[in-house]
Amino acid sequence: MKNKKIGKLDLTADKVIDASGKIVSPGFIDTHSHSDLKVLIEPFVEPKIRQGITTEILGQDGISMAPLPEEYVSSWRKNLAGLDGDSDELKWDWKNTDGYLNLISKTGSGPNELYLVPHGNIRMEAMGLEARAATKEELEKMKEITRREMEAGVAGLSTGLIYIPCAYAETEELIEICKVAAEYGRPLVIHQRSEADTMLESMQEVIRIAKESGVKIHFSHFKICGQKNWKLIEPVIALLDKCKEEGINVSYDQYPYVAGSTMLGVILPPWAHAGGTDKLIERLKDKSLREKMKKDIIEGIPGWDNFIDFAGFDGIYVTSVKTDKNQDCIGKNLTEIAEMRGKEKFDAVFDLLMEEENAVGMYDYYGKDEHIVTFMRRPESNICTDGLLGGKPHPRVYGSFPRVLGKFVREMQTMSLEEAIYKMTHKPAVTFKIDNRGLLKEEYFADIVIFDEAKIIDKGTFIEPTQFPDGIDYVLVNGKFAVKEGKSTYELGGKVIRIER
Repeated sequence: MKNKKIGKLDLTADKVIDASGKIVSPGFIDTHSHSDLKVLIEPFVEPKIRQGITTEILGQDGISMAPLPEEYVSSWRKNLAGLDGDSDELKWDWKNTDGYLNLISKTGSGPNELYLVPHGNIRMEAMGLEARAATKEELEKMKEITRREMEAGVAGLSTGLIYIPCAYAETEELIEICKVAAEYGRPLVIHQRSEADTMLESMQEVIRIAKESGVKIHFSHFKICGQKNWKLIEPVIALLDKCKEEGINVSYDQYPYVAGSTMLGVILPPWAHAGGTDKLIERLKDKSLREKMKKDIIEGIPGWDNFIDFAGFDGIYVTSVKTDKNQDCIGKNLTEIAEMRGKEKFDAVFDLLMEEENAVGMYDYYGKDEHIVTFMRRPESNICTDGLLGGKPHPRVYGSFPRVLGKFVREMQTMSLEEAIYKMTHKPAVTFKIDNRGLLKEEYFADIVIFDEAKIIDKGTFIEPTQFPDGIDYVLVNGKFAVKEGKSTYELGGKVIRIER
């Protein structure tokens, strides 16, 4: 290695790593990460490093750390807490993406860090958290903000159409801001409006955005939620094939588990979140509005992904809370929490969200391995974690990449080792224009993982998720050891990567 890059050196080494019988791979690239806050507090990001991730992409799902106008800091911290956490250790004064990325650079990081500019943050800066369509003037402001953040070197634009305030955007709004992303050749990374009952209509919306804006599409955590919707697998595949036939540039990432993870507040209908967390708390205190929420959850709202409907109270588990009072809820499903509190299920959940100011993480069961395999084998796919790092997290935070290599490659023979490594390294590097990474090649940065093909496997479970995987011996980030002989070095070898136009 020479100047953090791979090359030939006429030197005698002090130490030679014996990689006989091991796999030497490019470092893994996590295209859907939620380390946005954690990287500023615990910059080594050990759960990612220990599974071979040397580069991760932040700013997912349309809500993240920047841009962040001063007047919205308090309300935005509450809105974000259930997904990325919260901390009083930070000043929360970076204002825009450039300031946020500069702070990461100053703090240092274990992995390399890229950032997507989140649609929700853009919308907040332009028009606050109002539950309405944007005016023409506000839309122009959004485009200006998007252009400013593209110039700061973001890797793309993200949106999460089940999250506030992204959920309030009409398709036309997305088309217009995506035109700016397309000017820069950056993708739209999208948590689509539905991954359940109306998934086909949701995909059609995304395809329309691509056609009318010219933007490249990258679907986040692609899946079909709920047993009653598993029948959609064939028409979903047909839509992906149609995109390919029509020359629409589509890719997606996925994690290798049949349960997902997000913030518990998504179980509430979108109108309940209008105006931000403080307004939500007011509504949760109102008995008549609680009844309206219950009615909407029981009966459903067209186009809204109803987590209680497809996962059930028994299938949703709390992973993190903010207060000491409700620590006993962590690891319990919603039915168990209701029984523990001696309350009706809806009231128990509503009270928990109210007491925690919506800062509750959860995971939910929705899928099956057969669908994971089907989507993983397709050429559009690459691997991600999509893990929330707080509390008792989803095990994908610690094990997504080793799980693919151990369970899906070695045990199930879903694909070859070479294809799996490609989906973890070179493919995402190309998708997001990450230059000089994703291959073991001269003049490429020395992001390297050395692992035992026969031993690599995830160890975390939903009961004990915070377990590091087996089989990874060495991880190097920009030529610096992050893992040596299976142990963390805690060296901050990562750097902020800004995409140039």
